[in-house]
Parts: sequence; C-alpha cells; structure tokens
Amino acid sequence: MRYQGKITSWKDDQGFGFITPNGGGEQVFLHIKAFARRGRRPVEGAIVTYELVMDAKGRARAESVAFVESTRSRVATGGGKSSGSGLPMLAVLFFVFVGACALAGKLPVAVVGLYVGASLLAFAVYAWDKSAARGGHWRTAESTLHMIALFGGWPGALVAQRVLRHKSSKASFQRTFWATVLINCGVLAWSLTAKGAGVLHSVLAGVA
Repeated sequence: MRYQGKITSWKDDQGFGFITPNGGGEQVFLHIKAFARRGRRPVEGAIVTYELVMDAKGRARAESVAFVESTRSRVATGGGKSSGSGLPMLAVLFFVFVGACALAGKLPVAVVGLYVGASLLAFAVYAWDKSAARGGHWRTAESTLHMIALFGGWPGALVAQRVLRHKSSKASFQRTFWATVLINCGVLAWSLTAKGAGVLHSVLAGVA
C-alpha cells in the first residue's frame, strides 16, 4: 500500500530527512537511497508517495519513494523557467570580461588561468559531491566548496549548480556562496586599480 506525504525536514548534506503523512501523524524516516529514481534532489516541501516499512526497532521508514509531479514542483526543480536559468551565462560573461582585461594588459594572463583552473576544479568537486550524495557516501564539506569559489572557482561552481542541480535550492548555502562571489569580484575590481595592479604583480613575481 502506498501513502502520500510532504518532506518536512531534509538534510541534503547527510542524505536523510522526514516525511509528514497527509492528514498528520508520526513522521516517517526518509533516506536518499529510498528513492526509486534519483534524478532529482529532495527538498523540503516536496510531495512524495511511498511504501511504509518498519525497521528492526519498530520505527517507520519510507521505501520506494517517488515525487508527485506538479507545475509548482517542476518549476522549483528546473522543469520550467526559473529566476536562476540565466545564471550560467553570467559565468560566460565573466570569463569574457577577464579575458578582455588580459588582452588589454590590465590583468596578467595568469589570473585568467587561475579562474579557469579553479572553475574546472569546482565543477569536478560539485559533480563528485552529488554522486556521493546519491550513493550515501562521504560528502565534501560545504566550507570546501565555498573556499574554492572564493579563490576563483565560483564561475564553475555556478555552472555546476545549475547543470547538475546541486546545492542550488539550499538557501543558507546560496547566501554564503554569493557572499564569496561578491568578495572575489571585489578583490578583482581592486586589482584593476593602479595600487591593486602593483600588489598583484608583486605577488605573482614572488610566486614565480
């Protein structure tokens, strides 16, 4: 027999949460491995159907879980237009900007290389973390993802969030992520000033 309920608690970094059955009642434990199909990440507020089983300690647990599709849920998970659909283009425009600055001699080519390398690393780490979340394996710490973004990987992280649909719906993560983007862009803008350019060239010369 299948039941229906709403995911009222979900810890994406740990891969589990709880379902509140329609009509109320005791919450049902939900693990990421319980989903019949794993092409979509669970989020709080999602409506699901499930089979109810009891574990060895007599606690309710959901199995064979499936999402109940609706216009609202498709839009929230990327099935329709959303406010973040154009954000990967922001990453493309950013690379065009830093490339133009390098060609104009306003930025060292090494800075462009740093952004490219860090972005590729960010995309790879996001992909690894999503795979680990699906398989219930050890996850990458959010602080690590933010650190990569802060040091130039945010364009790749932004693309990964939208393409892989990973970490794009967690409000607390997004707030910190965009803070790292603002800090990184602020440092880049400062490096385009006369004083900042001097400091940047000195640092690169010391590294070389």
